[in-house]
Amino acid sequence: MKLLLVGVGRLKSGPERELVARYAERCAAGGRKIGLTAFDLREIEESRARRPEDRKAEEAAGLREFLPSGAKIICLDERGKTMDSEAFAARIGAWRDASAPACGVVIGGPDGLDPAFRDRADLVLAFGAMTWPHQLVRALAAEQLFRAMTILAGHPYHRV
Repeated sequence: MKLLLVGVGRLKSGPERELVARYAERCAAGGRKIGLTAFDLREIEESRARRPEDRKAEEAAGLREFLPSGAKIICLDERGKTMDSEAFAARIGAWRDASAPACGVVIGGPDGLDPAFRDRADLVLAFGAMTWPHQLVRALAAEQLFRAMTILAGHPYHRV
């Protein structure tokens, strides 16, 4: 199963981009042993539409282009559920074991995700009740995907 981290907006050069890249490299290196065939980062431009609803709809269309047919979709959203790392890893492992072709973690733009897109997600997840900057959310998502891989592999990176 391929892992995708898809976000609206471009990360600028700096420590956040470097951190995301570091976790992406770790995921790519360790995933094959446990049936995770690739880890791709994708970014789309923010919509320039005038109305927030139109921006979200345009961004959702762009996000869909990066998600292959049959992909499991995890939307990061403040209204999502919280889960611990073990449960997150178990969900990804179950999708992998059910032969899902891909799992995409999706991060919306400043206006959030289109409600219709979010409602079709397989999982809507929040990193707590606080609001996080998009650049940090990408780093958190990349780290949690790496952590999920280590949990699935039985590696000691993750300790309770």
